[in-house]
Amino acid sequence: MAVLPGALDALRERAGELLFERVAGPDGPRNRDAIHNTPGPRWFPQDSPVRRVHGDSAMFVGGLSALLLQSLHPVAMAAVSAHSGFRGDPWGRLQRTSTFLATTTYGTAEDARSACERVKGVHARIRGVTDEGVPYRASDPHLLEWVHVAETESFLRAHQRFGSQPLTESECSRYVAETARIAEALGVISPPRSTQALRARLEEYRAELRCTPQARETTRYLLLRPPIPVLALPFYAALAANAVAVLPRWATDELGLPRWGPGERWVLMPAGRAATGLIGWAMRGLEDAKRPD
Repeated sequence: MAVLPGALDALRERAGELLFERVAGPDGPRNRDAIHNTPGPRWFPQDSPVRRVHGDSAMFVGGLSALLLQSLHPVAMAAVSAHSGFRGDPWGRLQRTSTFLATTTYGTAEDARSACERVKGVHARIRGVTDEGVPYRASDPHLLEWVHVAETESFLRAHQRFGSQPLTESECSRYVAETARIAEALGVISPPRSTQALRARLEEYRAELRCTPQARETTRYLLLRPPIPVLALPFYAALAANAVAVLPRWATDELGLPRWGPGERWVLMPAGRAATGLIGWAMRGLEDAKRPD
């Protein structure tokens, strides 16, 4: 039986509302209005690669992949496990992270700076000691750079595979340079500003990386026990499987995660494109519904 266009539009809008509510939280509409409609200069122009990457549904794959990659740094993982509360309040953490990304990417320069200062204030209060007796500070520029490098690499890999408009080679380096502005505002010293520098910096960190019990627990939580409704699990599985597939092979080897070989190209990638495509379809429907006639 054919679906009436009006019913399909309503379904699309409702799907977008539910997704936006999960990702942005109850203050999402108010934050979105402030971020996009407050007048003033921005850090990045309308045609910037960082706006294209961070506004694409491929970020759902890139975000998961970044969390998996970040877990390989024992000190950073110890800090996250002890202080982030991502298991007790995973949606709250996602909403805070998405709001920060939206503010720094699309908001006014003043709001972007304020968002970074708030995060720096939180980091300044976080310190502790790992199970192996290694002291840490969340404000440590070296740890901050690891988080930045892992995110930038993961977001870019996911976008190039699943983004609606993949970047050219020069645009990829421009994206890395643009994210460096945010990283510096958070306290990173001399972040990489090209894809070549990004990959070289990631390689330099490899000697510090290993799969700890905390990393294995985080991986199981993200891939096998996500806090989502049962009906959404197949959809989430497509995103999670592709989050693993876009990781560097040495990272999946270290985490003990399987690779599908040819199956990644012929099974996982089509599933990932379908999942991210549906997300994009739903979110565009929400944007269309909010746009004045």
